[in-house]
Amino acid sequence: MSPQLKSLYDAATRPFRGAGRHAWYSVRGKLRFDPVFFALLMRGLLPDRGRLLDLGCGRGVLPALLVAARDQYQAGEWPLHWPPPPLHLDMRGVDMQPHAIRIARHALGSHVTWECGDARRIEFTPCAAIVILDVLLYLNESDQAALLKKVVAALDADGVLVMREADAGAGFAFGVTQYAERVAAIAGGRGWQSLHYRRTTEWVYLLESLGLSVVTEPMSAGTPFANVLLVARRRAMA
Repeated sequence: MSPQLKSLYDAATRPFRGAGRHAWYSVRGKLRFDPVFFALLMRGLLPDRGRLLDLGCGRGVLPALLVAARDQYQAGEWPLHWPPPPLHLDMRGVDMQPHAIRIARHALGSHVTWECGDARRIEFTPCAAIVILDVLLYLNESDQAALLKKVVAALDADGVLVMREADAGAGFAFGVTQYAERVAAIAGGRGWQSLHYRRTTEWVYLLESLGLSVVTEPMSAGTPFANVLLVARRRAMA
């Protein structure tokens, strides 16, 4: 990890120290070993302003990284080869786990609006960006489709949906991912809840049927998993 990246990593995880040792180590491990968070910054996938809705935000790793990125950029401490981070986003994090929301609120406070609730039932306001990382597998197929329809309706005309899910067509790597998700579900108190996966081609078809154009890329670098990032925007009018 380069010195600049280490500085950003430390700044993003530092607010969680006061939430307890377990929370701090969990957030540090998630940010260090999961490639998706830094990828969002390195690729400049999030807009500079507007509302960002983080569905299934957990302990608030992504908002914490975005707050730290903004602060470091404004202090002149930013990797020269990276695009500028979002500087004016109004962030809202939603998760069903009260304990995770308490940790996120303790760490980041008023930097983010936090809400404990079910994404299928809460009200969405217009958003410039909606992020859904490793969440849809916990919903059955009809609920997945209904939630994505609700998400698309909330996107601004130039808004972006960023999703990550496992590719059910990825063979052995998908089996490893299934196992890891099952362990995570049990550890997170979800027990033997049914998990619902799709092939990447099926996710793309569903998003395109909702009027979006989709770009995909692998998002498992440094891990044995079969995760794929899907970046979707409203299809340009002819």
